[in-house]
Amino acid sequence: MSLRMGDPAEIGGYPLEARLGSGGMGTVFLARTSSGRPIAIKLIHQQFAGDDEFRIRFRQEVAAARRVSGAFTAAVVDAAPEAEQPWMATTYIEGRTLAQRIAEQGPLDGAELRRLAIGLAEALRDIHRVGVVHRDLKPSNVVLSPEGPRVIDFGISRAADQQTLTMTGRVIGTPPFMSPEQLQAPRGVGPRSDVFSLGTLLVYAATGHGPFDADSPYLTAYQVVHEEPSLGVVPKALRAVVEPCLDKEPGGRPSADELLVLLRDLPDDLGGTGVHEAGAGRTRDMVTQHHVTQDTPVPAVPSPAPAGAGTSVGRRLRSRWRPVLAAAVAVAAIGGGVAALRAGSTGGGTDGDKGERVAAPAASLPTGFGPWRRTVQGGREDIPDELRCVARGDALFCGGGGVVATRIRAMDGSRVWTAKSPGVPVQGMHVVGATEDTVLGYRFAAEDAPQDPHSEVVALDADDGRELWAVPSGAQSTAVTGRSQDALVVGSAVVTVDASNSRFEARDAHSGDVTWTTSFPAGTQCAPVPAGAQLLAMCATDAEVDAVEVRRPVLHTVDRTSGALGRAIAVDGPAVPMGVSDGRLVLLRQHMEGAALTGYDGTAVIDPASRKVTYSRLARTYAGTPGMADGTVYLAGQAGLVTALDPATGREKWSRQTGVEGASGPVAGSGALYFSSATGRVVALSPNSGKTLWATDPQVDGLTGEQGASPRVTVAGRAVIVAAAENTLFAFDTQKPPRSG
Repeated sequence: MSLRMGDPAEIGGYPLEARLGSGGMGTVFLARTSSGRPIAIKLIHQQFAGDDEFRIRFRQEVAAARRVSGAFTAAVVDAAPEAEQPWMATTYIEGRTLAQRIAEQGPLDGAELRRLAIGLAEALRDIHRVGVVHRDLKPSNVVLSPEGPRVIDFGISRAADQQTLTMTGRVIGTPPFMSPEQLQAPRGVGPRSDVFSLGTLLVYAATGHGPFDADSPYLTAYQVVHEEPSLGVVPKALRAVVEPCLDKEPGGRPSADELLVLLRDLPDDLGGTGVHEAGAGRTRDMVTQHHVTQDTPVPAVPSPAPAGAGTSVGRRLRSRWRPVLAAAVAVAAIGGGVAALRAGSTGGGTDGDKGERVAAPAASLPTGFGPWRRTVQGGREDIPDELRCVARGDALFCGGGGVVATRIRAMDGSRVWTAKSPGVPVQGMHVVGATEDTVLGYRFAAEDAPQDPHSEVVALDADDGRELWAVPSGAQSTAVTGRSQDALVVGSAVVTVDASNSRFEARDAHSGDVTWTTSFPAGTQCAPVPAGAQLLAMCATDAEVDAVEVRRPVLHTVDRTSGALGRAIAVDGPAVPMGVSDGRLVLLRQHMEGAALTGYDGTAVIDPASRKVTYSRLARTYAGTPGMADGTVYLAGQAGLVTALDPATGREKWSRQTGVEGASGPVAGSGALYFSSATGRVVALSPNSGKTLWATDPQVDGLTGEQGASPRVTVAGRAVIVAAAENTLFAFDTQKPPRSG
């Protein structure tokens, strides 16, 4: 993946060549030493650099990685944990992660499975011999190099003789691969916890699923602590070795040395599951990229918990009474968000939910419709992205990343035309919108064409895709509003921010003729904000924009005919615009800890006519991806919890645990609310109660850590079109959604 705008050219004197990925705590780059040896450099996100607790964790990571640099890990080359923005460089290991391998080719068997098991046991032995506990052994932290498996990412490891860093309310790890003691009492975790994790990992490698899989991290954590593992399809010889590793008590498990002896006695022909179709191993939403840290705090499980909607786990647990566990879950995702997950009386569904259908009788399918799936290639195939779409009759117009826009037939996904973007895209900038005859999208300049505008708004003829006009575009809307929306379609016009970020420009969308321009108030920068039939401007001072810390934004009405700005309406922020309720603009107030966004703690409702602002506090700080539909605010938490909030009062309407992690939404249509993740997994919820109507399985591999993503679902009558990672689009009938499981 190429470097993006804003990425450094070098770190610690090492020139950067590419971006390998970005996770919850940092971004990883490919670089080279002066001798030409490739290295991976993890650069910690700036917002964590001033966090003393985090710096301690990072110093521990560097120290642990240095202690275990051996044949089965990535050796530390250099590090600067005390730098203004800390970083660590390790040897670059070429190869796919175990998660990627199984997602693409299915489970391992035979000699390949035996080699993996022995290699990982040897790695654990070496790690434990130097007094380190890894604590996050999982498929995405195992790289299958040509020389054998390598264990990476010591981000939450610690020396066995050190006290665990106290982090109130957080248990850090990845639920399907954590030990019972790590979930219940993380301060007492020792080397045998890693042995438990290795046992779960080997089951995953052999079958494509973990021994405690469930529809959510919450249920998975319960399974790990209270239920027996599911080992029915594990090869018999391997099962005899894995079973003692999964003992609930650490003392009942073998040490890494003892485990290695057992594994070496295994036959070369271990057998397999017999299930090797493509994607057989894809059982979870999140696939973490090579070398990318995804620190995922999960629920502590001190007592039994309720089961979720429609799962085999839920049916089993409903036969016995279980008290409700209220557990906080802090989820550190890309950008450092924190989510709260709790069990409540409104959470969970029933088996009866699965039989419901959501399409309203009046909704119809596009003529000739049948389920379809397509991939749209952009101008930069090395930087696949997610698209976003708008529906106009039987046509879909989609764009994003390396695609300025494309026209697709809603009935079958066939492509009519595509306009490509040659440059490196800005994350979150997708198709602008469409009028009856024009489609508008963003184009980014190629790296070898520095004379071209970095970003442009491009107008294309809706029928044939020919370019009508283009204009350089500003790029400050994210700093002002928290949204990557520098241009808006307003009726038959488009409103943009000029390249100097100094004024609005309105044009006829098809001809490009300028109808008005309006300069920003002195000393401010502004972004357009849609508010139903009205257009508003959200502005902040130059100083706040430059510091990326907008805490006192102001709003102006914008006359759609002349562009004249109304009187300023001051807002006590920081806040992000969400949508309209009863003709009033709703903003969600952000809760900041230093420079880091940790969630949302209130609403601000603005009546543009009276200029009155009404504030409401939320019952707590909610984290996740916000959205709004039909006058209600929704927050989709990283772990799948969806909460509906009344914007006028801040009161919670309902809360529902889903199996769609890292979802964006909502999109309303056909009697349902749709939420979807980058993997293409979709859940339909009842707007009134949040009851799960149906859910689908993942369709592609994708990271679900992004927060603040715009909705991925587009409704075309009774059909839904879903955008997912890797420029993938797929569509189905809401009355016949793809079966889950």
